[in-house]
Amino acid sequence: MTTLVCGSFAFDTIMAFPDKFGRHILPDQLHILNVSFMVPEMRREFGGCAGNIAYNLKALGGRVVPMGTVGEDFLPYAQWMDKQGISRTYVTPVPGSYTAQAFITTDLDANQITAFHPGAMAESHRNQVSDASGVTLGIVSPDGRDGMIAHAKQFADAGIPFIFDPGQGLPMFSGEDLVSFVDMADYVCVNDYEAKLLMSRTELSVDQLRRRVRAFVVTRGAEGSEIHAGGKVYEIPAVKPSRVVDPTGCGDAYRAGLLFGLAEGLDWETSGRIAALVSSLKIEHQGTQNHQTDPESFRERFALAFGYRFS
Repeated sequence: MTTLVCGSFAFDTIMAFPDKFGRHILPDQLHILNVSFMVPEMRREFGGCAGNIAYNLKALGGRVVPMGTVGEDFLPYAQWMDKQGISRTYVTPVPGSYTAQAFITTDLDANQITAFHPGAMAESHRNQVSDASGVTLGIVSPDGRDGMIAHAKQFADAGIPFIFDPGQGLPMFSGEDLVSFVDMADYVCVNDYEAKLLMSRTELSVDQLRRRVRAFVVTRGAEGSEIHAGGKVYEIPAVKPSRVVDPTGCGDAYRAGLLFGLAEGLDWETSGRIAALVSSLKIEHQGTQNHQTDPESFRERFALAFGYRFS
């Protein structure tokens, strides 16, 4: 079973400011703000939802092809994907553009100032779901607005079951747009904040939303997750990590686990636990694609965490 992951690719430039922003910003001078922060620590990570989900799904042993648009600066990321054995068949370069990029500066109080450039991501509608052959499962994750709308419709028209994962792209859509997404999708996956925003925009309750899809999934960080499916609510416990280093990308890791469970035909309790464990592995490492596992090692860790093995 091949999974098509539609979403963004991005470079994340992460900088650490060894002080507090508040000491350098005068509240009564915000109308003429002009500040510069010296950041002696910096790292550049490979990110974006499509890249992150594909990385995790590949590590679990899933058959995955990511789809997205990238810029002329994509070469280092492309080399990384090749090294990991992740297909670039449906990664489309957009001439004259940059790959999507986030520049994140964090101070000692964990406050963040972020600038995001969408770049080639805004052209994601250039790709078509029909370009990929042999696809039996998909996900529409945060991407360019037009691309998300087009890919959801293309999955639905082709009869390919897919997860709708609005993520940070949710504010781009009206209530009517979101209801349309939900009605086209087979599964919806959101975190607890996104669930509240989705309900507010659509004026639909959790009960009403879950009746429109096969499963409505809500993640709650360290409190675990809930999977509403088949008239039941499956409470999925979080897996305590050996250390908490960086939560960035945990949502993408969770979604990769869900996709793996769906592709393997596993029950919801097991699929949710796989997703929780992948998230736990991710949070133990900096960045979104620096943790490592393989199918057998993951199954062993799963057995230790939950007391049984999945096939």
